[in-house]
Amino acid sequence: MKIVVLAGGRSTERNVSLSSGAKVANALRRKGHNVALVDLFLGVDAQTPAEIDALFTEAQTEASYKISDAILTDDDINALRTDGTKGLFGKNVLPVLQSADIVYLGLHGEDGENGKVQAVLDLFEIRYTGSGPLASGMAMNKKVSKEIMLYNNIQTADFIVVRATDPRPTSLPFDFPVVVKPSNGGSSIGTHIVRQQADLSGALDDAFRFDDELLIEAFVTGREFSLGLVNGQAMPAIEIKVNDGWYDFEHKFQDNKTTFVTPPDIPEAIHEDMKAIAAETFQALGMANYGRIDFLWNEADGLYVIEANSLPGMTPLSLLPQEAAAVGISYEDLCDSIVQGKMKLYEAQK
Repeated sequence: MKIVVLAGGRSTERNVSLSSGAKVANALRRKGHNVALVDLFLGVDAQTPAEIDALFTEAQTEASYKISDAILTDDDINALRTDGTKGLFGKNVLPVLQSADIVYLGLHGEDGENGKVQAVLDLFEIRYTGSGPLASGMAMNKKVSKEIMLYNNIQTADFIVVRATDPRPTSLPFDFPVVVKPSNGGSSIGTHIVRQQADLSGALDDAFRFDDELLIEAFVTGREFSLGLVNGQAMPAIEIKVNDGWYDFEHKFQDNKTTFVTPPDIPEAIHEDMKAIAAETFQALGMANYGRIDFLWNEADGLYVIEANSLPGMTPLSLLPQEAAAVGISYEDLCDSIVQGKMKLYEAQK
């Protein structure tokens, strides 16, 4: 097949996306596909049919996988585009996407996962991997997704919502410590564990750099897990053991910061419950093709869903590839199964 791996974009997770995209593109090439890696925000110079076709024969190097520690701001990303154009889609992106059989969405963060890109692709009848616009938007927005979880009796941490125009809260309905996080975002960017009232205002100020809507959550103690689903198959959960601190941006994407264990050392009944709750969450949010559900677990209170991820990372340290490897699914086969699974869903809709 001719496949465009769409990566980059303009979210704070741009560098993560580029790392995922380069690795996925090479994996799909090894499976025999013709693949073009395209930066959603910067676009490509190719315009003619011959130039576009040539994109599908270009290889990416291993060096493309390294992720910078830098957390990019909007100004940082906008400065990368020097041609004076505006908008999320860079030059010539749509014609390239239209030339492919399917687009592998290697995007991460707000503009990649909130449904905007998926809606545009639907309007142009371009096939793509992952969930559709509505499910993507609901999964990305933590306020909405948590409300849907609660409606479906899926346990998640208590929370309140604070908007940029709201007065800063002087009291909370739960005790410290608490977690402050942007409602729309990922990779723990802008997220803070706040242990006392005096530190709350500073954490809110920093988180508001990344979103106009924040969540303040009750802090749930417990072991941290993630569990992926691919084409209806639940992967084994992976336990995340941070060597020092907590599972923030640095621990997620830099070597030697975190230990991962899959399958995890937990009672089999808990593991099966986690798989069932992941499937329930996936269905409640209307997700499709593949995704990842993050959990906390303690023996006293059981399983809590932290959040759902509609486009899980595929970097060298990402969780879903490690889970798949634990049951003998190679990285190449994982990427190919995501593509083939979504193509089957499209065929079923005819």
